Amino acid sequence: MIWRNRIWFLCALVLSSALSAWAQDVVDSDIVRPSGVNGPVRKAKAVTQKSSDDDTESAAPKAKKSKSSHARSHRARAKSKEDQDTIPAPTEFTPDGIPKTSAASVIVVDANSGRILYEKNADQVRPPASTQKLLTALVVAETGFLDRPVTVQSVDTMCDPVKLGIKSGETYQRMDLLRALLVKSPNDVARCLARDNAGSIEAFAQMMNRRALQLGAVHSHFVNPNGLPVPGQYSSARDLSLIARAAYANPTIRSIVCLPQLVFRYANGRTRELENTNKLLRRLPYCNGMKTGYTDAAGKCLIASGTRPGKDVIVVVLGDSSSKVWRDASALLSWGLLL
Repeated sequence: MIWRNRIWFLCALVLSSALSAWAQDVVDSDIVRPSGVNGPVRKAKAVTQKSSDDDTESAAPKAKKSKSSHARSHRARAKSKEDQDTIPAPTEFTPDGIPKTSAASVIVVDANSGRILYEKNADQVRPPASTQKLLTALVVAETGFLDRPVTVQSVDTMCDPVKLGIKSGETYQRMDLLRALLVKSPNDVARCLARDNAGSIEAFAQMMNRRALQLGAVHSHFVNPNGLPVPGQYSSARDLSLIARAAYANPTIRSIVCLPQLVFRYANGRTRELENTNKLLRRLPYCNGMKTGYTDAAGKCLIASGTRPGKDVIVVVLGDSSSKVWRDASALLSWGLLL
């Protein structure tokens, strides 16, 4: 009888430990899953960017290499902490069940039918920042001949602060530059593609404006291909949703904006791993694009797309803060997909 009681006690102890571990797993998985959405969640991973420093590392003394490895490890930990700090916080909802947002302008649309699911200040004219690179990419993709070479000119590189570092005289395929544009959003690549496509930045801006009007974007005007702030350049959440729908329907763009990272090869053979600026791609399994943007005037901006069987949704968030743009976009995206 005593042995039987001991066996029952050991079984109960093992079962209790298993249940405790399972409960902890559930809690951990809920941390990165937006409310109201079930299913597996991809964990964000830190991607180490390959640079010229990596090329010289193997020739360094052993002690120096150890110090370099320690520095990379420190950067990876810092990157991991940054991702944890920006995981979307719990969202508040209106009495109608719509997520509350802090953004200045918002719109949620069905990507297939164009039906508006929700809007807030959707026609308010605002600086679009780099979200307008979707239109730049659309014009380039629709022009075609993406396997043709592009030779960089010095005028293409005059566009601080965010650059890929392509240099005058270097030659790349249009497709390689288009991928880099949509994944990492470098301003020099946008200028290079625009100048190559139309002959000048001014001529390309005219093409952008014509295409925007064709799509019904009547509250927009574009002056450059990269979204850097200049007088007379503006758009709205509604207009950007129209542009985003056209980009979403383009197979070339659709195949690029979903990439979490991309390896870019420079003309001299050096490679660099580019991490997509859209963090939702690594956090939400149903997110499949599209484009980020930020300037002081525009605030944090994000066009995000998502899909589930039978439904595709596009969310445009303009004029948000760094701490809330990911939360607002992910909440609206999951809400729109579950309608």
